[in-house]
Amino acid sequence: MKDKVTVYHNPRCSKSRCAMDYFGEKNVDVSVIEYLKTPPAKEEITLLLKKLGMKAEELIRKGEADFKENYKGKILSEDQWIDAMVKFPKLIERPIIVLGEKAIIARPLEKINELYI
Repeated sequence: MKDKVTVYHNPRCSKSRCAMDYFGEKNVDVSVIEYLKTPPAKEEITLLLKKLGMKAEELIRKGEADFKENYKGKILSEDQWIDAMVKFPKLIERPIIVLGEKAIIARPLEKINELYI
């Protein structure tokens, strides 16, 4: 495989840990970005959204306190949602798995297989 797998990972998230275990079991070398420690910039989120084929609002975790306290019931533009994820990276759905020009949210875990199709 020529492209390296990148995982946007939150070690406290069970789904994110399952994705890491999956790659460990397959002996796949991954580049890990703990996005709560190193939040992605606006440009990085924009590129991720393009690779995911998603709108920014679709990447938002609406159960998070930051969402409920700051954004619930509001209609925001694409740029405003991206700014929200920059400001509150906990709002970003996880885990995001990137391989080359494709990305998926590994929920359920089996979605990882879509990267190899």
